[in-house]
Amino acid sequence: MNTRVNPFAALEMQTRRRFLAASGTTLSAAAIAMLAGRPALAAARPATADEAQADARILNTALGAELEAIAAYGVGAQSGLLQKPVLALALQFQGHHKAHAEALAQAVRKLGGTPVEAREHYAFPTETLKTQNDVLGFAAGLERGAVSAYLGAVPLFRERELASAAASILGDEAMHWAVLRQALGQDPVPGAFMS
Repeated sequence: MNTRVNPFAALEMQTRRRFLAASGTTLSAAAIAMLAGRPALAAARPATADEAQADARILNTALGAELEAIAAYGVGAQSGLLQKPVLALALQFQGHHKAHAEALAQAVRKLGGTPVEAREHYAFPTETLKTQNDVLGFAAGLERGAVSAYLGAVPLFRERELASAAASILGDEAMHWAVLRQALGQDPVPGAFMS
């Protein structure tokens, strides 16, 4: 199954770059305090405008990926390849992504940013989706990418509330991935740790 498309790849790249050197700058004092195991120090001062903008950029990248995942589940649902119980599951997961997108857009606004909007067209490998298992494999690949992206993003947020929200979404994405793997007849939890 070809799962080359990963809408969360941009979030993964952005979070890795920001972790190492955010747009040419070093980690904030708050991030260093968090990494040093001193969250009280990190919370001791309000976020700067630059930190809020950086958080908004990560949130907007995640929002863009969630909007793409909504569209991907729409393609799967409209493919005619999904049997009734699997179709219901796909629509349920699409609903979760819609809820994630709403929460992310609200957080971007709270930080003074403008939420990104869905694209008119996404390049999905529809030519490779010929069976229900193809669609499930494609969706599982998207969810795996989401897990990895949110895993990288969680420790980067200045605001604890944002990190907590991203971690909550991460948990939901991991459950989606596990359920889809099980539907494919694969081990739903292939390892003790995510990377």
